Amino acid sequence: MTDVQTREDVQAQATRAPRIRKHKIVVAAIAGGILAAGGIAYSFMSGNKVSTDDAYTDGRAITVAPHVAGYVAALNVADNQFVHQGQVLIQVQCTDYMAARAHAQGDLESTEGQLASAQSELELAKISYPARFDEAQATLDTQRANLFKAQSEFLRQHEIPKEATTSHDVDYATAERNAADGQLAVAQAAKRIAEPVSLNIADAKAHVEQLQGALKRAQADLDGANLNVGWCDVRAPQDGWVTKRQVEKGDYVQVGQQLFSIVSPEVWVTANFKETELTHMRPGQQVSIAVDAYSNLKLKGHVDSIQLGSGGKFTAFPAENATGNFVKIVQRVPVKIVIDSGTDPNRPLPLNLSVEPTVELR
Repeated sequence: MTDVQTREDVQAQATRAPRIRKHKIVVAAIAGGILAAGGIAYSFMSGNKVSTDDAYTDGRAITVAPHVAGYVAALNVADNQFVHQGQVLIQVQCTDYMAARAHAQGDLESTEGQLASAQSELELAKISYPARFDEAQATLDTQRANLFKAQSEFLRQHEIPKEATTSHDVDYATAERNAADGQLAVAQAAKRIAEPVSLNIADAKAHVEQLQGALKRAQADLDGANLNVGWCDVRAPQDGWVTKRQVEKGDYVQVGQQLFSIVSPEVWVTANFKETELTHMRPGQQVSIAVDAYSNLKLKGHVDSIQLGSGGKFTAFPAENATGNFVKIVQRVPVKIVIDSGTDPNRPLPLNLSVEPTVELR
């Protein structure tokens, strides 16, 4: 019985061995197929995405600077405070500028009075200078007639016999003729003075125009003084957060001095992709954004635009590839990515935070 059982066991084992080997082959083939399919799927999926860790949050940081110089009389903001457009941030001491405005106002009013007087003089000149000329002409005609009369009497007194006249009458006629001659010369001179009517009127008109120019200058000075008074209040150019404050109450500030910056609420991502990764990248493609500062925060966005120039083009000292030995370096091109959703008010996104965007190319 023992020998018979042993032979049966050997035959059974010999039958099972091919079955086991066949089963292992099938399992190995299935596993290989699964791995190959996974590899193909991973390759397909990874080929439709591109990501980079050379990316940062970006936004607008507006520098706030005063238009006028002076001591800071009031400081109305604190670090990292949110402000609204038009809100008064600081106040520069305004006493000197208000005095300058009052002086400019006085100059304007004085010039307005001078202009009004000159305009009246111009209207009067248009009447008086022609009238003076007519008067001088009439006086000249009268003096010519008087001279003619005196000359006639003078000749008559010298032509008649001495017995028919007296030396007194002769002397009187001579004096009258000389006086008439002198008065004629005066009338002629008066006419020459009165002749340039148009020039005299033009001179009065030029004086008016001069004062009109002075009035414009005085008005401009007043406008500038009003602006300076208004600029004593430094206002927020737009909504945003006060950052990098470099001013305190009592400081003396200069025109154009940077006091602080205002970071606008709008934040986007600037991602520097390799030039070889831009082949299939287009505006509008969806982007997933991981933020290093918040591991659980997942942002969604889309490609807004691709900068028309690599980062190396806008450096302070761009490479001169036409000189020396050339080494090809893969360039990086900034891509603007707009954040569409996923932000959290309790998790702010300061500018220049490290992020990792992944672009869906298809």
